Parts: sequence; structure tokens; C-alpha cells
Amino acid sequence: MNIPSELKYTKDHEWVKIEGDVATIGITDFAQSELGDIVYVEVETLDETLDIEEVFGTVEAVKTVSDLFLPLSGEVIEFNESLEDAPEVVNSDPYGDGWMIKLKFSKPEELDTLLSDADYKALVGA
Repeated sequence: MNIPSELKYTKDHEWVKIEGDVATIGITDFAQSELGDIVYVEVETLDETLDIEEVFGTVEAVKTVSDLFLPLSGEVIEFNESLEDAPEVVNSDPYGDGWMIKLKFSKPEELDTLLSDADYKALVGA
């Protein structure tokens, strides 16, 4: 299981890459493997400001639909539109081309709520 050390994680299986005041967010390798073949990613919160742990979208796999939870408060400034035509990229490259949104986060103190790679490995038993 791939859990990059340079990223932060949530208990809801999202990963977060911080660059300045922008966070790139997707789901983890563990999450995509649990979901199975992803057939659709929906994000209807573009340009909306949401609070931490609010639902920012959904991911649909062959066997289930799961909500996506915001790991930080802020404004959703970008959606990875390539996922509309190729949602399966989330399965093959969850930490690269399979990213889902970019968020301009508004509460830097919330970064302390994110998990390190070691904490996330312990959570998923890796």
C-alpha cells in the first residue's frame, strides 16, 4: 500500500498536499482499493466556501457511492475536470493525476488535525 510521507491524511481516507495556502486533495490508495473500480467523481462545490468535514463531493464505484469530506475549511478553487472523462485514474494514480480538488484553506490551525503518514499507516494497519 502506497502512503507517501510528504502528504497529510484524514481518518476519512483523504490525502492533503499543502503548497502555501492551497491544499490539493484526493483519496488515498487504501480508499480507492477498498472502493474498487471508480466510475464517477462528482464535485458540485466549486467556488463554494465550506467548513472542515463538510461533504465536498462524492465518488462512485461499481459497488458503492461514498461522500468526500473536506479536510480543511476554505474555498474550493479547482476541480480536476479530467476525472469527468477518466474517473478510473483515481484507481491507477490516486496521489498524482487522480487528485480531486484544490482548496484555498482559511484556517491554518486546522492543519494540526491532519494525520502524518505514520499515524495514517497505524489507522489502516499498514
